[in-house]
Amino acid sequence: MSTSTPVADSPELVAQKTVRIIVLDNIAAEGLEMLEQAPGIEYEVHTGLSGEDLRNALQGFDGAVCRSGVKITADALEGNTSLKAIARAGVGTDNIDKEAATRLGIVVMNTPAGNTISTAEHTMALMLGLSRNIAPAHASLVAGNWDRKKFSGSQLCGKTLGVIGLGRIGQQVATRAAAFGMKILGYDPFLSDAQIENLRIKPVSTVEALLPQVDYLTAHTPLTPETRGLVDSKQLATMKTGVYLINCARGGIYEEAALVEGLKSGKLGGVALDVFENEPCTDSPLFGMDNVLVTPHLGASTAEAQVQVATEAVKLLIGYLQHGEIKSAVNTTAIDPVTLNNLRGYLDAAYRLGIMLAEWHHGGIEKVELRYFGELARQDRRILTSSFCAGLLRKASRIVNIINSQAVAKDRGIELITTSNERHDSLAGMITAKISGEGLSRKASVTIFGKDMPRLIGIGNFHTDAYIDGNLLLMSHRDVPGVMGYIGEILGKEDINITQVAIGRVDKRGGGAAIGVLNLDHPASQAALDKVVEFPGIDAVDQVCLPPLGQLPEWLA
Repeated sequence: MSTSTPVADSPELVAQKTVRIIVLDNIAAEGLEMLEQAPGIEYEVHTGLSGEDLRNALQGFDGAVCRSGVKITADALEGNTSLKAIARAGVGTDNIDKEAATRLGIVVMNTPAGNTISTAEHTMALMLGLSRNIAPAHASLVAGNWDRKKFSGSQLCGKTLGVIGLGRIGQQVATRAAAFGMKILGYDPFLSDAQIENLRIKPVSTVEALLPQVDYLTAHTPLTPETRGLVDSKQLATMKTGVYLINCARGGIYEEAALVEGLKSGKLGGVALDVFENEPCTDSPLFGMDNVLVTPHLGASTAEAQVQVATEAVKLLIGYLQHGEIKSAVNTTAIDPVTLNNLRGYLDAAYRLGIMLAEWHHGGIEKVELRYFGELARQDRRILTSSFCAGLLRKASRIVNIINSQAVAKDRGIELITTSNERHDSLAGMITAKISGEGLSRKASVTIFGKDMPRLIGIGNFHTDAYIDGNLLLMSHRDVPGVMGYIGEILGKEDINITQVAIGRVDKRGGGAAIGVLNLDHPASQAALDKVVEFPGIDAVDQVCLPPLGQLPEWLA
């Protein structure tokens, strides 16, 4: 026998009428103008913030726009209950603690397309400048020297270029290098050989296999634990003598100490860097060395790129904060308004199913098994799973939404398993969830009627048809006369109205095991629940409290 009383639930969040955005770095005027003209948007510009000042400033805004200047660390985000999204006006998000943001339910987005051409062109400029000794030749000439022999260079045509990372920028660099007559080899662990070949690039399976073959090497990857020190002294030893290295991506991909040694030994023909391990960088052993060309992180520093990344970042924030659209996110799956609208009913049903199972189980959860049927099997189910987890963990975490719910589940040691089956005989779509822990399992199924009416259609192995909103009484009992009358009498004494009753049973002749779902106008007291289970035909009763019909969480509203 088990009984439970509902825990007082905090009101569901409602969408704000006005969205507040903070601009943390200088961005192009066009981006600010877009914020100025956008309806329902308030914005403030606060640059140069750090430490306590940054943490306090972030508390008062729904969204933030930044470039690479500000460092949004875990400390800066600590205790934040208002921030919902950060948009980086640029590609790299190394200056944002994405793990901390995710755990707080903050979506982090970047603008990968805005500076693609500018960075690709700068890569080619450094490659050409290094090959033709442009900078030292210029300095020598303006100093009054005419020395053509000293600055004889190398042509790109006929040389082999290795490209590590074949995203937008890597592809654009490869296209431009091919136009110079270079042979292109490419490595990208996220692309198949066929995909790389379609780019007219010869695929190489590993970085180690790529390095010995190239005359020039350029990297276009984010800085991650896997790419930090990707080329070090050990890797340099495998490369051709006289090889040229270019980096316009992120400092730290090439080990700078190894570059210095490679230049001193003559192993490297030249090094061109736009990025450094620590920025701003105004002092380095590389500075002043022969065959070194450096620029102060200018890859995206064109007027065109700055306008594009600024306006794109603003669009991303507005799209998410006002319409729920997630594009170019680096810590969650993309969600477009069409998908959100089409799945809204099922997202609501999945969220409610998570809430119901968590309250019904009322114990530690160790495992979640989700199965999607019918049309849902053909959808991107990650967002549905996130919605379920958001409901499941609503009372377990202070801030939980579709951005962080799966991460929160993982942090709590919950094993998450999802499967699908496109066939279903009678329903367009159905979600079945089973949660387990502390020796107890709970299982239920939901669907939607129409477009946005969630229904509870299964509990355990019993079929039912009940509303999944408001106050639910879940009852395990024998299908015998007198059960409903007895419950009605007890609840009537508390002036509680039963708005609907749904019974699921295995034996249609009666007398066997059954499950009952009662929708109540008000929660029943613990005394009433204790009285209910005194009836010989009732084995257990549990009470769960769900949001009213039509009331959605903020991220879905």
